[in-house]
Amino acid sequence: MSFKKIIGKVHLVLGLGSGIIIVILGITGCILAFETEIRTVTDREQFVQPEEKPYVLPSLLKVNAEKVLPNKKIVGIDYPGRDKAALAYSYDSTSYFLVALNPYDGKVISFKDMNKDFFRVVLDLHYYLWLPPKIGQPIVGYATLIFLIMLISGLILWWPRNKAAKKQRFSIKWNARWRRVNYDLHNVLGFYMTWVAIFIAITGLVMGLNWFASSFYWATSGGKTMIAHEHPVSDTTYAGLVEKDMGNKLWNQQLQRAKAGESVSIYYPATETDALEVMLNHRPGTYYDYEAFHYDQYSGKEIFPKGDDNGSFAEASFGDKIKRMNYDIHVGAILGVPGKIMAFFASLIAASLPVTGFYVWWGRRKKKKKALVVSAPVRRRVLVE
Repeated sequence: MSFKKIIGKVHLVLGLGSGIIIVILGITGCILAFETEIRTVTDREQFVQPEEKPYVLPSLLKVNAEKVLPNKKIVGIDYPGRDKAALAYSYDSTSYFLVALNPYDGKVISFKDMNKDFFRVVLDLHYYLWLPPKIGQPIVGYATLIFLIMLISGLILWWPRNKAAKKQRFSIKWNARWRRVNYDLHNVLGFYMTWVAIFIAITGLVMGLNWFASSFYWATSGGKTMIAHEHPVSDTTYAGLVEKDMGNKLWNQQLQRAKAGESVSIYYPATETDALEVMLNHRPGTYYDYEAFHYDQYSGKEIFPKGDDNGSFAEASFGDKIKRMNYDIHVGAILGVPGKIMAFFASLIAASLPVTGFYVWWGRRKKKKKALVVSAPVRRRVLVE
C-alpha cells in the first residue's frame, strides 16, 4: 500500500470517528466569532449616554448590584468605556449573574442570569458538549487534536501529482455532476480553510489539553516551563489597619492612566488571604493587551503573582505574549473584524467537511459495490468456459 493510501485510510477513519463533534465545534465557533458584534445589537442595555462627569465609585456600584441579587456576592466590576454601562459580576461554581449599571449615577439598568444566556449556552456546548467539564473538555480536546491531524493529512491528500491535476485543485467545477461538486467542495474549500483552521485548532488545543498547552509554551518560550497562575497572598497581620476606601483608591489610580476607549476593572478578594486585583485593558473586546495589578487587601501594597498574569503585554516575553493572545487568535479577534470574518468562514467550512467527506466516502463505497456486482457474472462465465 502506498504512503498516500495509508494517509487516506487514516484520514477516513479519523473523519468518521470525530465528524459529529467537528460539525458541532464548527457551527458554535461561527456564532462565537461574532459574539461581541451581535451583543451590540441584542444587548442595548449595556450602552449609556456619555456624560461629562466622573464615574461612580466601584464600592457604590457593588452595593447597588448586590441589592438586586439577594444572597449573592459581587466579585468584580468592569468599566468598559464612557458610552457603556458598568458591569458587575457575581459567579461561583453553580451560578453566574451579570448586572448592568449606569456608571454616572449608579442606578441598575438590568441584570441577567448568564447560565441562561444564549452565548453562554453556546460556549458550554463548544467547550464541553453540555457535559460535565471533566468529561466534556477532554472529549473536545482530543477531537480537536484529531481535527488537526486531519488538516495535515488532508493537505497531503490534496497535493497534486502533476500539473494537470494542479489546475483542478484550486477551483470548484460548478457545472459538473453533484458528486464532483461535492468532491470539490471538500477538496478545494478544505485546502483554503486549512491555513486559518490550523491556528484555530492549535489555540483550541492550548485551551483544551493541559499537556499540549505546556508543550506549546515550552516550544514558544525557548524551552521554559509554564508556571501556572497563582494569586499572591495578602498579609492578614495588617487586617486591623485596612483603609476604608482602599479599593476605590487603587481602582482610581489605574483609571487615571486609562486612555480613551480603554477599560478598567476591579476584582475583590474571594477569601481573607486573597489579593485585590485591578486590570487595565488597552483594547476592550480582546483579552491579551492588558495590565493586571495585585494588591494586599489590607495594606494596599502591590504584590506579585506567579505566572504571567501581571504587568503589561508589551513587557511580556515572547512565550507569554503568545499565551495571552491565545483566545483572541482562536476567535480571530487579534486581527479585528477581518480576523473574525476569516475565523467565521474557516469554522463554517470546517463544519461542512465531515458532511462532504461522508458523501465522498459513501459515493465511492456505492461505486465499489456496483463494480463488484457487474464483474461477478463475468468471472463465473470465465470459470465455466
